[in-house]
Amino acid sequence: MPDISKRGREAPASPIRKLSAFAESAKARGIKVYHLNIGQPDLPTPPKAIEALKAIERKTLEYSPSQGYQSLRDRLVGYYRRFGISLRSDEIIITSGASEALLMTFLACLDPGDELITTEPGYANYLCFAAAAGVKVKTVTSWIEDGFALPPIEDFEKAITERTKAILICNPNNPTGYLYSAEELYKLREIVRDHDLYLFSDEAYREFQYTDEPHMSVLSLFGIDSNVIMIDSVSKRYSECGIRIGMIVSHNAEVMNTILKFCQARLSPPLLGQIVAEASIDGTEEYSKACYEEYLSRRNFFIAGLNKIPGVYSPMPNGAFYTVASLPVEDAEDFCKWCLTDFCYVDPDETEPTEKSSPDNFIAKPRKKSDGWTGETLMMAPAGGFYSTPGLGKNQVRLAYVLNKEDLARALLVLEKALEAYNAR
Repeated sequence: MPDISKRGREAPASPIRKLSAFAESAKARGIKVYHLNIGQPDLPTPPKAIEALKAIERKTLEYSPSQGYQSLRDRLVGYYRRFGISLRSDEIIITSGASEALLMTFLACLDPGDELITTEPGYANYLCFAAAAGVKVKTVTSWIEDGFALPPIEDFEKAITERTKAILICNPNNPTGYLYSAEELYKLREIVRDHDLYLFSDEAYREFQYTDEPHMSVLSLFGIDSNVIMIDSVSKRYSECGIRIGMIVSHNAEVMNTILKFCQARLSPPLLGQIVAEASIDGTEEYSKACYEEYLSRRNFFIAGLNKIPGVYSPMPNGAFYTVASLPVEDAEDFCKWCLTDFCYVDPDETEPTEKSSPDNFIAKPRKKSDGWTGETLMMAPAGGFYSTPGLGKNQVRLAYVLNKEDLARALLVLEKALEAYNAR
């Protein structure tokens, strides 16, 4: 049998989905699983986007232009203007989600053997895209004790070698929910300018920023226009993960022309997805406001609940809808797997709901076998897979608060009971 490729061997498995088979097995046994492992919004897609999909009357579902429909890119120019970002439509390329946008950017800007610096913990799929492009990833570590703030700029300086070509950030951050300040972005600007590096910025969560300050894009950093490539997506802001529409945005014409060649080779981004995305951009301000307020409420509720569980700690995230929390266990991956294979929580008949694991007076209602389930458990993403340095994040998990508050309350209760049972073995 021929060997698989070196890049295939080096590509990491997703910590977000690696335990999926155990979750499906638990469900087959009649156990309700609360999915805190994946950032799949449960809020409805904008009605006008669904209406646009239903109204499609094409007789042929044709290729679109490789860079995406002009009308969608024009609409995005107006969208970015709301954030103080001035663009032309030819500075935007539509992709099959932010994932393809990142891979195309790596292929256009980096050669095999080049080095990319990013923070850890970081979005695990970045490592897989880098492996596909033959790029070496070097990490600088952010720490839970600091709320996962940007590491000291001196750490970036130490990581730079003659092969370093780019720095990659995610702002607001996935997996930590950390929001980089203007001061931190200015420090990155200086190092990018001084070493003539690319600055890649994944800004797919810009709509979910829980501070009074407006979101600051790397496209607003003066003096490095040619260095900056911004990655974006409609997946999270409009609950449209499945339409697979992302975008690459840059003032660097040479980079954009190079990316377009790869886009031409893959022919076109999703036709139906572009129609839905275009319909979502304007006239959905009230929808976006309601989504923001819901996630803000969930964040406050969930983080407070986590920190009430003995031995659990989560910093307060100021963006996205994730947090990385430390648990009172030695091996979080073993604990996460055990929750799906060996643990099942059932409310005792005599138990009344309490507020112990449910902050803000929100009650976790009892759910017994009469609800149709034999019990409950939860699925989490072991945070070790979001680190590159062996051993880091071993007692941490990434949690997504994308469930309604009643389910989040149950998940908090189940987590507390699971930790008690796991540590009492």
